[in-house]
Amino acid sequence: MKINIEKKVDTETVLCYIFDQKLSHFKAQRFKVRKKHNNKERRGIVMTVKIVLLVIFFAVMAAVGIYSRRHAMSVDGFVLGGRSVGPWLTAFAYGTSYFSAVVFVGYAGQFGWKYGLSSTWIGIGNAVIGSLLAWVVLGRRTKVMTQHLNSRTMPDFFGERYGSKALKTAASAIVFIFLVPYTASIYNGLSRLFEMAFHVPYAWCVVGMAVFTGIYVILGGYMATAINDFIQGIIMLAGIVIVIGAVLSGQGGFLEAVQKMAQIPSDVPVTLGQPGAFTSFFGPDPVNLLGVVILTSLGTWGLPQMIGKFYAIKDEKSINTGTVISTIFAVVVSGGCYFLGGFARLFDDPAIYDGSGNVIYDSIIPHMLSALPDLLIGIVVVLVLSASMSTLASLVLTSSSTLTLDFLKENLCRRMEDRKLIRVMQVLIVFFIAVSVLLALNPPAFIAQLMGISWGALAGSFLAPFLYGLYWKRTTKAAVWASFATGVGITTVNLFVPFIESPINAGAAAMLAGLLVVPVVSLVTKKPDPEITDGIFACYEEKVTITKKRSLEQD
Repeated sequence: MKINIEKKVDTETVLCYIFDQKLSHFKAQRFKVRKKHNNKERRGIVMTVKIVLLVIFFAVMAAVGIYSRRHAMSVDGFVLGGRSVGPWLTAFAYGTSYFSAVVFVGYAGQFGWKYGLSSTWIGIGNAVIGSLLAWVVLGRRTKVMTQHLNSRTMPDFFGERYGSKALKTAASAIVFIFLVPYTASIYNGLSRLFEMAFHVPYAWCVVGMAVFTGIYVILGGYMATAINDFIQGIIMLAGIVIVIGAVLSGQGGFLEAVQKMAQIPSDVPVTLGQPGAFTSFFGPDPVNLLGVVILTSLGTWGLPQMIGKFYAIKDEKSINTGTVISTIFAVVVSGGCYFLGGFARLFDDPAIYDGSGNVIYDSIIPHMLSALPDLLIGIVVVLVLSASMSTLASLVLTSSSTLTLDFLKENLCRRMEDRKLIRVMQVLIVFFIAVSVLLALNPPAFIAQLMGISWGALAGSFLAPFLYGLYWKRTTKAAVWASFATGVGITTVNLFVPFIESPINAGAAAMLAGLLVVPVVSLVTKKPDPEITDGIFACYEEKVTITKKRSLEQD
């Protein structure tokens, strides 16, 4: 007997099932819409916070410019802050002029990729050689001799120290020509981060930064840049610590990040295929690493925008305190930047390569930071903006004052009074910014190349004659000309006919060559008039009265 069992599904059950399915789908869609709306709202809030941070930042910079106007009523006040700037302002002005977007975006990415964790040596060199030794060797003597000679700029020093108006004019031309590419490199590096964080076109970033920097430099001169450098320096110190912690946290912490780096084989010819090269003590290419350390550390001894800080310093206490502060600042900021860049290989991605498969070094750091929370990216932008605007302000002030005081006043406007000279400098600040903006809108392949050319030519020309001029009476005018020719010659010839592998190494070679050329030429050329040099160096023998806590009296 066969029994057929029929399963009957009534209409009510079917309708309930369909309703449940539709309800679930509706809830899912509503959740997606709500999530999308919440994400959009969150992004809007974060963007608002970023914009508010920038508005506050720019407002403070402009306010400082207005406040500092009273210090910029004379040429000495506009160019040197009246030669009475305290230790904290001077130390931060030195440090923030030293490190900019070129270091954070260009150099940290490029050399971190090439040398791994050993790139941290560059930061250590910047702190020990570029800051500590620079203050110890140059600080006090620069202040004393430049005040004795009444020189306001580095070209002015060469003119007075060696008794040559032609040297003064040539030096001012070198300063003006070779500070332009350095300035352009600063715009370039910062604007890449702005594009990532705010989706603002590159050109608008360049123009905006130029305008705001010009405003506070024109209004307040050196004092405005010094006060703003202090504010910007505080932002840099806090920002770099936060960024390093966030990036390493995203890689599982410091130890795990180092372990990952140790597994990456070297692609550098010297250590090709060797695992662990990027975490070794001196890295995969110690010789080229040394060239970078020399350029970025010793180079500051011959850069007019750096040496000018010693002209303006107030007293002995400012020298001692400033030495310590600027060294600590360099350890944290420069050491932190290169340490962060040392982990660049962990962020290997198609986004950092061009169509030919070459690494775009300027894209490495922005790519490393792109995974950070939006608010942290905003902090990074303000950090790099602080570094860049402080350096840019120092460069435009140095260039305009040099061209005005050492070229125009010397040759065309000899009887011009202070007020008119200040107006000329302000106009030249605008001109200098405009020229550098035009260059920044059509930059070379990568910004580290620009900085290498600038630093190499300036430091290669000026470092040796300035250093020997402070210490050695036998230094001759002919030796200074030879140093100028050597510094500019090696850098520019290598640019068009590369006989040294990179602009970085060419710049380092130019500096070292100058240190040899100046004493050799001085010894084979006519000795300077002893009466003149003795009068110049007499400033070091002048007796002063100080307290026992500064110096113990002899028995």
